[in-house]
Amino acid sequence: MVRSLADMVLGTRVELPAELLARFPELARARWRRGGVFLRVGGWCLGQRTVSGITLWRTIALAHGVTLDPELLLHELRHVDQFQGDWAFPLRYLWNSLRHGYRDNPYEADARAFAMRRLGGATPTV
Repeated sequence: MVRSLADMVLGTRVELPAELLARFPELARARWRRGGVFLRVGGWCLGQRTVSGITLWRTIALAHGVTLDPELLLHELRHVDQFQGDWAFPLRYLWNSLRHGYRDNPYEADARAFAMRRLGGATPTV
């Protein structure tokens, strides 16, 4: 009962495939989960039902049905770095989202650029 409640709130734990970690070893720095209420909260903030992924400190939750796309995973991993680099990151992220909108939030632009650099220049779609 307690475990299922925790899984509903936080999502269930996910192990990334070995071949994905071999290609992008930095992904091992994060804790990965599937589902959870935070995806819904993120979606509500954007006027959507849910989001594909959301990062809270070192934990990244991915929506059910979302593929383990390296671009998305690297994008979310960059948010882990942003959390770790600034204790006020959550407040700054929200402020920048209000000021610039989600797409033009400098933290989102940074995450897209990070994923693009790590993928070798591919055009980001996240």
